[in-house]
Amino acid sequence: MSYGVKQLYREEPFHSVVTLYIEELSHGAEPNYRKALIMKNSFGSSVIITLFGESHGAAIGAVIDGIAPGIRVGEEFISHQLELRKPYGSISTPRREADEFQIISGVFEGRTTGTPICIMIPNTNQNSRDYKSERNLARPGHADYTAHLKYQGYEDYRGGGHFSGRITAALVAAGAVCISALREKGISIGTHIARLGGISDRGFGINDEDLASDIAYLNERKFAALDEQKAEAMQNAIREAAADGDSIGGILETAVIGLPAGTGEPWFDTLEGVISHGIFSIPGIKGVQFGGGFDLADERGSVYNDELRMQEDRVVSLTNNNGGINGGISNGMPIIFRSAVKPTPSIHKEQKTIDLIRREDAIIKVGGRHDPAIIHRARVVVDSMTALAIADQLAQRFGTDWLRAE
Repeated sequence: MSYGVKQLYREEPFHSVVTLYIEELSHGAEPNYRKALIMKNSFGSSVIITLFGESHGAAIGAVIDGIAPGIRVGEEFISHQLELRKPYGSISTPRREADEFQIISGVFEGRTTGTPICIMIPNTNQNSRDYKSERNLARPGHADYTAHLKYQGYEDYRGGGHFSGRITAALVAAGAVCISALREKGISIGTHIARLGGISDRGFGINDEDLASDIAYLNERKFAALDEQKAEAMQNAIREAAADGDSIGGILETAVIGLPAGTGEPWFDTLEGVISHGIFSIPGIKGVQFGGGFDLADERGSVYNDELRMQEDRVVSLTNNNGGINGGISNGMPIIFRSAVKPTPSIHKEQKTIDLIRREDAIIKVGGRHDPAIIHRARVVVDSMTALAIADQLAQRFGTDWLRAE
């Protein structure tokens, strides 16, 4: 049966429209019709997440499609993850949202039904007037200028609109579903602040037991550093930047343990490529490296190569400079990668910019409520995005039902 695009939208379910390769379109349909079916605010091939909402709109939310039926969904755990993302104290924005989420569909009696899960989080603490006086001024470091180009002036400019870090709350709520499912399969994810303001945290434990302990510790901490003294020094650095009307960035390091070897694809859908795709979708992320990455780029192969050994019928490497991935496929060692988080672009200093309407130079001093650093809040977002990427890769290899614990 041959389908036109409009007929396809009417007769096929959402998941099919997004993922189905439509051979029928090659029979007479114009090439740009196929492009129209690609969802710009969605991520994944088998497990698909779609984000919606704006910073100062009525609500934000996420739809997750492709999740197997029967997976346990704990609302207390979702609340815990959202709590890790919330601002607190003098190192965060004064904007405080309750993040009282609602699961609209896809979960019944504490388990997934197999149909799309919709999670909605109302926005309850907006100060839109803070942005009216600066409506035409592009904030340096933000997406104001590029959003204006893409959406031709119709974008919701308040608080960054759809580009705002506020949307990551929905990503965290959705990611919590996948994190729970992965834990049931023995896969754990944790992220710490590896460096901030020239202050370096200690690294992850080398052996499996120490690494698992570090991940468990981090997942209970509001400020995710492994060394408590370094954590306090980092927070002081954030306060100093805030006192100066400025902001600060840093580097996050993420570890994934328990991922089966052989997960991923060569070339265009490599495991690190898919994870990077998701991580780069997070506002403020400007770099990703796996294993030794740039840090060891000047070394010789004799140093960089991970030599192999047998350990109780398991293949292990003596080092992990490749970050647990070879040829785009997991090798059974921990997945280790780092993410560079830029300083928050909203700062209380005068900066040069342009007026988008008058097309002339201008000066801006950003008002409103902003974080002097987002890195401590971004780490749970990185965990969540990593879980979604890995869940999608596992579903492609083993089928979506694999994620359901036996």
